[in-house]
Amino acid sequence: MLFLFKYRFLQTIREFSIMFWALAFPIILGTLFYFSFGTNIDATGETQWDEIKTAVVIEDFANENSKAFETFLENMEGELLDITRVSSEDEALRLLDEDKVTGIYYVKETPSLTVGKNGLNESILTSALDSFNQNSAMIQDILSEHPDKLPSALASIDGYRQTVHEETLGGKTLNPNVQYFFALIAYACLSGVFLGVRASFDTQADLTDLGARRSITPTHRLKLVIIDMLVLVTIHFVNILILNLYVTQILNISLGDDIPSLLLVDFMGSIIGVCMGLAFGSISKMDLGMKMGFSVMLTLFPGFLSGLMFGNMKNIIELHCPIINRINPAAVLSDAFYCLGIYNDMERFTRCILILAVMSILLLFSAFLGVRRDSYDSI
Repeated sequence: MLFLFKYRFLQTIREFSIMFWALAFPIILGTLFYFSFGTNIDATGETQWDEIKTAVVIEDFANENSKAFETFLENMEGELLDITRVSSEDEALRLLDEDKVTGIYYVKETPSLTVGKNGLNESILTSALDSFNQNSAMIQDILSEHPDKLPSALASIDGYRQTVHEETLGGKTLNPNVQYFFALIAYACLSGVFLGVRASFDTQADLTDLGARRSITPTHRLKLVIIDMLVLVTIHFVNILILNLYVTQILNISLGDDIPSLLLVDFMGSIIGVCMGLAFGSISKMDLGMKMGFSVMLTLFPGFLSGLMFGNMKNIIELHCPIINRINPAAVLSDAFYCLGIYNDMERFTRCILILAVMSILLLFSAFLGVRRDSYDSI
Protein backbone atom coordinates (compact mmCIF):
# COMPACT_ATOMS: atom_id res chain seq x y z
CA MET A 1 0.00 0.00 0.00
CA LEU A 2 2.88 2.38 0.83
CA PHE A 3 4.46 1.53 -2.53
CA LEU A 4 1.24 2.44 -4.38
CA PHE A 5 0.87 5.61 -2.29
CA LYS A 6 4.45 6.74 -3.02
CA TYR A 7 4.34 6.32 -6.77
CA ARG A 8 0.85 7.77 -7.17
CA PHE A 9 2.11 10.78 -5.18
CA LEU A 10 5.18 11.23 -7.39
CA GLN A 11 3.17 10.77 -10.56
CA THR A 12 0.61 13.39 -9.51
CA ILE A 13 2.98 16.18 -8.47
CA ARG A 14 4.89 15.77 -11.74
CA GLU A 15 1.75 16.62 -13.72
CA PHE A 16 2.52 20.34 -13.88
CA SER A 17 -0.49 21.26 -16.02
CA ILE A 18 -2.85 19.63 -13.50
CA MET A 19 -1.08 21.23 -10.54
CA PHE A 20 -1.39 24.62 -12.24
CA TRP A 21 -5.19 24.44 -12.21
CA ALA A 22 -5.28 22.99 -8.70
CA LEU A 23 -2.85 25.45 -7.06
CA ALA A 24 -1.41 28.22 -9.22
CA PHE A 25 -4.59 29.41 -10.94
CA PRO A 26 -6.56 30.06 -7.67
CA ILE A 27 -3.59 32.06 -6.36
CA ILE A 28 -3.45 34.10 -9.57
CA LEU A 29 -7.22 34.66 -9.41
CA GLY A 30 -7.00 35.75 -5.77
CA THR A 31 -4.27 38.24 -6.66
CA LEU A 32 -6.44 39.71 -9.40
CA PHE A 33 -9.35 39.97 -6.95
CA TYR A 34 -7.13 41.79 -4.48
CA PHE A 35 -5.89 44.35 -6.96
CA SER A 36 -9.40 44.82 -8.35
CA PHE A 37 -11.11 45.67 -5.07
CA GLY A 38 -9.27 44.10 -2.17
CA THR A 39 -6.76 46.86 -1.48
CA ASN A 40 -9.43 48.68 0.57
CA ILE A 41 -9.60 45.76 3.02
CA ASP A 42 -7.49 46.03 6.15
CA ALA A 43 -6.23 43.20 8.36
CA THR A 44 -9.56 42.84 10.13
CA GLY A 45 -11.49 42.64 6.88
CA GLU A 46 -13.04 46.08 7.16
CA THR A 47 -13.11 48.62 4.35
CA GLN A 48 -11.48 52.01 4.76
CA TRP A 49 -13.99 54.41 3.18
CA ASP A 50 -12.93 57.87 2.07
CA GLU A 51 -14.77 60.91 3.35
CA ILE A 52 -17.03 62.58 0.79
CA LYS A 53 -15.50 65.79 -0.52
CA THR A 54 -18.08 68.55 -0.22
CA ALA A 55 -18.10 72.29 -0.83
CA VAL A 56 -20.06 74.61 1.50
CA VAL A 57 -21.31 78.06 0.47
CA ILE A 58 -22.74 80.33 3.19
CA GLU A 59 -25.43 82.50 1.64
CA ASP A 60 -27.37 83.52 4.74
CA PHE A 61 -26.11 83.10 8.30
CA ALA A 62 -28.52 85.49 9.98
CA ASN A 63 -31.31 83.07 10.95
CA GLU A 64 -31.40 80.17 13.38
CA ASN A 65 -32.05 77.46 10.77
CA SER A 66 -28.91 78.31 8.78
CA LYS A 67 -26.85 78.31 11.97
CA ALA A 68 -28.29 74.94 12.90
CA PHE A 69 -27.41 73.56 9.47
CA GLU A 70 -23.84 74.84 9.81
CA THR A 71 -23.58 73.04 13.15
CA PHE A 72 -25.03 69.92 11.51
CA LEU A 73 -22.25 70.00 8.87
CA GLU A 74 -19.54 70.62 11.46
CA ASN A 75 -20.63 67.51 13.37
CA MET A 76 -20.24 65.38 10.24
CA GLU A 77 -16.91 66.86 9.20
CA GLY A 78 -14.08 64.39 9.64
CA GLU A 79 -16.45 61.41 9.91
CA LEU A 80 -18.58 61.47 6.77
CA LEU A 81 -17.64 64.71 5.03
CA ASP A 82 -14.42 66.36 3.90
CA ILE A 83 -15.64 69.96 3.73
CA THR A 84 -14.14 72.76 1.66
CA ARG A 85 -15.63 76.14 2.56
CA VAL A 86 -15.68 78.59 -0.35
CA SER A 87 -16.60 82.25 -0.53
CA SER A 88 -18.74 82.18 -3.67
CA GLU A 89 -21.05 79.92 -5.62
CA ASP A 90 -18.93 80.32 -8.77
CA GLU A 91 -15.89 78.88 -7.03
CA ALA A 92 -17.95 75.96 -5.69
CA LEU A 93 -19.36 75.18 -9.14
CA ARG A 94 -15.84 75.23 -10.57
CA LEU A 95 -14.75 72.62 -8.00
CA LEU A 96 -17.81 70.55 -8.87
CA ASP A 97 -17.10 70.74 -12.62
CA GLU A 98 -13.50 69.66 -12.01
CA ASP A 99 -14.71 66.67 -9.89
CA LYS A 100 -12.83 68.01 -6.89
CA VAL A 101 -16.02 67.84 -4.80
CA THR A 102 -19.05 65.57 -4.98
CA GLY A 103 -21.65 68.18 -4.07
CA ILE A 104 -22.28 71.71 -2.84
CA TYR A 105 -24.25 72.53 0.34
CA TYR A 106 -25.81 76.00 0.55
CA VAL A 107 -26.15 77.34 4.10
CA LYS A 108 -29.28 79.51 4.20
CA GLU A 109 -32.73 79.59 5.76
CA THR A 110 -33.78 76.62 3.62
CA PRO A 111 -30.56 74.63 3.01
CA SER A 112 -30.07 73.10 -0.42
CA LEU A 113 -27.71 70.80 -2.27
CA THR A 114 -26.26 70.72 -5.80
CA VAL A 115 -24.63 67.57 -7.23
CA GLY A 116 -23.05 66.94 -10.61
CA LYS A 117 -24.24 63.36 -11.21
CA ASN A 118 -25.99 60.37 -9.67
CA GLY A 119 -24.07 57.94 -7.49
CA LEU A 120 -23.65 56.48 -4.02
CA ASN A 121 -21.89 59.50 -2.52
CA GLU A 122 -24.43 61.86 -4.06
CA SER A 123 -27.23 59.79 -2.52
CA ILE A 124 -25.54 59.97 0.89
CA LEU A 125 -25.32 63.77 0.67
CA THR A 126 -28.99 63.97 -0.33
CA SER A 127 -30.02 61.70 2.55
CA ALA A 128 -28.09 63.85 5.02
CA LEU A 129 -29.85 67.00 3.83
CA ASP A 130 -33.26 65.29 3.91
CA SER A 131 -32.57 64.15 7.47
CA PHE A 132 -31.76 67.69 8.58
CA ASN A 133 -34.81 69.18 6.85
CA GLN A 134 -37.15 66.61 8.38
CA ASN A 135 -35.81 67.23 11.88
CA SER A 136 -35.95 71.01 11.35
CA ALA A 137 -39.57 70.84 10.19
CA MET A 138 -40.46 68.65 13.16
CA ILE A 139 -38.93 71.08 15.63
CA GLN A 140 -40.76 74.02 14.06
CA ASP A 141 -44.07 72.13 14.33
CA ILE A 142 -43.38 71.36 17.99
CA LEU A 143 -42.53 75.01 18.70
CA SER A 144 -45.80 76.17 17.18
CA GLU A 145 -48.08 73.50 18.67
CA HIS A 146 -46.44 72.02 21.80
CA PRO A 147 -43.50 74.21 22.91
CA ASP A 148 -43.41 72.47 26.30
CA LYS A 149 -42.28 69.23 24.60
CA LEU A 150 -39.33 70.83 22.81
CA PRO A 151 -36.63 69.73 25.34
CA SER A 152 -37.60 66.05 25.06
CA ALA A 153 -37.76 66.30 21.26
CA LEU A 154 -34.28 67.85 21.10
CA ALA A 155 -32.94 65.14 23.37
CA SER A 156 -34.37 62.42 21.11
CA ILE A 157 -32.65 63.74 17.98
CA ASP A 158 -29.44 64.95 19.63
CA GLY A 159 -27.64 61.78 18.57
CA TYR A 160 -29.02 61.73 15.02
CA ARG A 161 -26.02 59.83 13.70
CA GLN A 162 -26.52 56.90 16.08
CA THR A 163 -29.95 55.76 14.92
CA VAL A 164 -29.30 52.07 15.58
CA HIS A 165 -27.87 50.53 18.72
CA GLU A 166 -25.31 47.88 17.80
CA GLU A 167 -25.41 44.53 19.59
CA THR A 168 -22.91 41.83 18.65
CA LEU A 169 -23.96 38.20 18.37
CA GLY A 170 -20.35 37.09 18.23
CA GLY A 171 -19.86 37.69 14.52
CA LYS A 172 -17.87 40.32 12.63
CA THR A 173 -18.56 43.20 10.29
CA LEU A 174 -18.99 41.90 6.74
CA ASN A 175 -17.02 43.61 4.04
CA PRO A 176 -18.82 43.00 0.72
CA ASN A 177 -15.55 42.09 -0.99
CA VAL A 178 -14.64 39.30 1.45
CA GLN A 179 -17.36 37.08 -0.02
CA TYR A 180 -15.36 36.86 -3.24
CA PHE A 181 -12.43 35.36 -1.35
CA PHE A 182 -14.72 32.86 0.39
CA ALA A 183 -16.05 31.84 -3.03
CA LEU A 184 -12.48 31.74 -4.37
CA ILE A 185 -11.32 29.21 -1.77
CA ALA A 186 -14.47 27.16 -2.39
CA TYR A 187 -13.64 27.19 -6.11
CA ALA A 188 -10.05 26.17 -5.33
CA CYS A 189 -11.33 23.22 -3.30
CA LEU A 190 -13.41 22.06 -6.26
CA SER A 191 -10.31 22.34 -8.46
CA GLY A 192 -9.39 18.97 -6.99
CA VAL A 193 -11.60 17.73 -9.83
CA PHE A 194 -8.59 18.05 -12.15
CA LEU A 195 -6.50 15.79 -9.91
CA GLY A 196 -9.31 13.24 -9.62
CA VAL A 197 -10.01 13.15 -13.35
CA ARG A 198 -6.35 12.62 -14.18
CA ALA A 199 -6.06 9.81 -11.62
CA SER A 200 -9.20 8.05 -12.84
CA PHE A 201 -7.98 8.34 -16.44
CA ASP A 202 -4.88 6.38 -15.45
CA THR A 203 -7.04 3.48 -14.22
CA GLN A 204 -8.81 2.88 -17.55
CA ALA A 205 -7.06 0.11 -19.46
CA ASP A 206 -8.54 1.05 -22.85
CA LEU A 207 -7.13 4.59 -22.62
CA THR A 208 -3.62 4.34 -21.09
CA ASP A 209 -0.83 1.79 -20.70
CA LEU A 210 -0.73 2.56 -16.99
CA GLY A 211 -4.42 1.74 -16.77
CA ALA A 212 -3.78 -1.60 -18.49
CA ARG A 213 -1.05 -2.49 -15.99
CA ARG A 214 -3.21 -1.48 -13.03
CA SER A 215 -6.14 -3.51 -14.33
CA ILE A 216 -4.23 -6.81 -14.31
CA THR A 217 -2.82 -6.38 -10.79
CA PRO A 218 -4.34 -8.54 -8.03
CA THR A 219 -4.99 -5.43 -5.92
CA HIS A 220 -8.70 -4.94 -5.26
CA ARG A 221 -10.14 -2.05 -7.21
CA LEU A 222 -11.72 -0.48 -4.15
CA LYS A 223 -8.26 -0.40 -2.57
CA LEU A 224 -6.87 1.33 -5.66
CA VAL A 225 -9.63 3.95 -5.53
CA ILE A 226 -9.04 4.57 -1.81
CA ILE A 227 -5.26 4.90 -2.27
CA ASP A 228 -5.76 7.31 -5.15
CA MET A 229 -8.16 9.35 -3.04
CA LEU A 230 -5.77 9.47 -0.05
CA VAL A 231 -2.89 10.64 -2.21
CA LEU A 232 -4.93 13.24 -4.05
CA VAL A 233 -6.61 14.56 -0.91
CA THR A 234 -3.20 14.92 0.78
CA ILE A 235 -1.78 16.85 -2.16
CA HIS A 236 -4.85 19.02 -2.62
CA PHE A 237 -5.18 19.72 1.10
CA VAL A 238 -1.64 21.11 1.01
CA ASN A 239 -2.64 23.19 -2.05
CA ILE A 240 -5.58 24.68 -0.16
CA LEU A 241 -3.43 25.40 2.90
CA ILE A 242 -0.96 27.26 0.69
CA LEU A 243 -3.84 29.31 -0.77
CA ASN A 244 -5.16 30.05 2.75
CA LEU A 245 -1.74 31.24 3.86
CA TYR A 246 -1.44 33.41 0.77
CA VAL A 247 -4.86 34.99 1.35
CA THR A 248 -4.39 35.59 5.08
CA GLN A 249 -0.69 36.42 5.30
CA ILE A 250 0.12 38.03 1.94
CA LEU A 251 -3.21 39.58 0.93
CA ASN A 252 -4.07 40.21 4.61
CA ILE A 253 -7.68 38.98 4.32
CA SER A 254 -9.18 37.55 7.50
CA LEU A 255 -10.82 34.10 7.24
CA GLY A 256 -11.69 33.88 10.93
CA ASP A 257 -9.84 32.99 14.12
CA ASP A 258 -11.01 29.39 14.60
CA ILE A 259 -8.02 27.62 13.02
CA PRO A 260 -9.11 23.99 13.73
CA SER A 261 -12.53 24.59 12.15
CA LEU A 262 -10.91 26.36 9.20
CA LEU A 263 -8.63 23.36 8.66
CA LEU A 264 -11.66 21.08 8.82
CA VAL A 265 -13.43 23.06 6.08
CA ASP A 266 -10.27 22.99 3.95
CA PHE A 267 -9.96 19.24 4.44
CA MET A 268 -13.61 18.56 3.58
CA GLY A 269 -13.29 20.86 0.58
CA SER A 270 -10.26 18.92 -0.61
CA ILE A 271 -12.16 15.65 -0.26
CA ILE A 272 -15.26 16.83 -2.12
CA GLY A 273 -13.18 18.23 -4.99
CA VAL A 274 -11.14 15.05 -5.44
CA CYS A 275 -14.20 12.80 -5.12
CA MET A 276 -15.99 14.81 -7.81
CA GLY A 277 -13.04 14.25 -10.13
CA LEU A 278 -12.79 10.53 -9.37
CA ALA A 279 -16.52 10.01 -9.89
CA PHE A 280 -16.70 11.99 -13.11
CA GLY A 281 -13.51 10.45 -14.50
CA SER A 282 -14.55 6.90 -13.66
CA ILE A 283 -18.05 7.12 -15.08
CA SER A 284 -17.17 9.04 -18.25
CA LYS A 285 -15.42 7.32 -21.17
CA MET A 286 -14.35 10.51 -22.96
CA ASP A 287 -10.72 11.20 -23.80
CA LEU A 288 -8.60 13.24 -21.40
CA GLY A 289 -8.98 16.52 -23.29
CA MET A 290 -12.78 16.32 -23.21
CA LYS A 291 -12.75 15.38 -19.54
CA MET A 292 -10.57 18.35 -18.67
CA GLY A 293 -12.87 20.62 -20.63
CA PHE A 294 -15.88 19.41 -18.67
CA SER A 295 -13.84 19.69 -15.46
CA VAL A 296 -13.51 23.43 -16.07
CA MET A 297 -17.31 23.61 -16.20
CA LEU A 298 -17.59 21.45 -13.05
CA THR A 299 -15.55 24.03 -11.14
CA LEU A 300 -16.54 27.36 -12.70
CA PHE A 301 -20.32 26.85 -12.83
CA PRO A 302 -20.71 25.92 -9.12
CA GLY A 303 -18.26 28.75 -8.36
CA PHE A 304 -20.46 31.18 -10.30
CA LEU A 305 -23.54 30.04 -8.35
CA SER A 306 -21.65 30.55 -5.08
CA GLY A 307 -20.73 34.17 -5.93
CA LEU A 308 -17.29 33.86 -7.54
CA MET A 309 -18.15 36.18 -10.45
CA PHE A 310 -21.24 37.94 -9.05
CA GLY A 311 -21.08 38.32 -5.29
CA ASN A 312 -24.83 38.45 -4.66
CA MET A 313 -25.64 35.35 -6.72
CA LYS A 314 -25.77 32.98 -3.74
CA ASN A 315 -28.20 35.29 -1.94
CA ILE A 316 -30.45 35.49 -5.01
CA ILE A 317 -30.53 31.68 -5.25
CA GLU A 318 -31.20 31.41 -1.50
CA LEU A 319 -34.20 33.69 -1.94
CA HIS A 320 -35.75 31.95 -4.96
CA CYS A 321 -34.46 28.34 -4.94
CA PRO A 322 -32.50 27.53 -1.74
CA ILE A 323 -32.21 23.82 -2.56
CA ILE A 324 -29.55 24.69 -5.15
CA ASN A 325 -27.34 26.13 -2.42
CA ARG A 326 -27.72 22.89 -0.44
CA ILE A 327 -26.56 20.65 -3.29
CA ASN A 328 -23.92 23.00 -4.71
CA PRO A 329 -20.65 22.06 -2.97
CA ALA A 330 -19.11 25.46 -3.72
CA ALA A 331 -22.04 27.24 -2.03
CA VAL A 332 -21.85 24.87 0.96
CA LEU A 333 -18.11 25.53 1.32
CA SER A 334 -18.62 29.28 0.97
CA ASP A 335 -21.34 29.13 3.61
CA ALA A 336 -18.99 27.27 5.95
CA PHE A 337 -16.40 30.04 5.57
CA TYR A 338 -19.12 32.60 6.31
CA CYS A 339 -19.97 30.74 9.50
CA LEU A 340 -16.34 30.93 10.63
CA GLY A 341 -15.40 34.40 9.44
CA ILE A 342 -18.66 36.32 9.85
CA TYR A 343 -21.65 34.56 11.42
CA ASN A 344 -19.96 32.55 14.19
CA ASP A 345 -22.84 30.06 13.78
CA MET A 346 -21.57 26.58 14.72
CA GLU A 347 -24.94 24.89 14.16
CA ARG A 348 -25.00 26.07 10.57
CA PHE A 349 -21.31 25.20 10.24
CA THR A 350 -21.98 21.63 11.39
CA ARG A 351 -24.76 21.30 8.83
CA CYS A 352 -22.36 22.36 6.06
CA ILE A 353 -19.75 19.80 7.15
CA LEU A 354 -22.34 17.00 7.23
CA ILE A 355 -23.58 17.90 3.74
CA LEU A 356 -20.03 17.80 2.40
CA ALA A 357 -19.40 14.44 4.09
CA VAL A 358 -22.52 12.87 2.59
CA MET A 359 -21.69 14.24 -0.86
CA SER A 360 -18.14 12.87 -0.63
CA ILE A 361 -19.31 9.38 0.34
CA LEU A 362 -21.83 9.27 -2.52
CA LEU A 363 -19.25 10.48 -5.05
CA LEU A 364 -16.60 8.03 -3.85
CA PHE A 365 -19.09 5.17 -4.06
CA SER A 366 -19.98 6.26 -7.60
CA ALA A 367 -16.28 6.25 -8.50
CA PHE A 368 -15.93 2.70 -7.18
CA LEU A 369 -18.96 1.54 -9.16
CA GLY A 370 -17.58 3.16 -12.29
CA VAL A 371 -14.26 1.31 -11.93
CA ARG A 372 -15.78 -1.98 -10.70
CA ARG A 373 -18.04 -2.46 -13.73
CA ASP A 374 -15.14 -2.13 -16.22
CA SER A 375 -14.14 -5.36 -17.97
CA TYR A 376 -12.02 -6.02 -21.02
CA ASP A 377 -11.85 -8.90 -23.48
CA SER A 378 -8.06 -8.66 -23.56
CA ILE A 379 -5.32 -6.39 -22.26
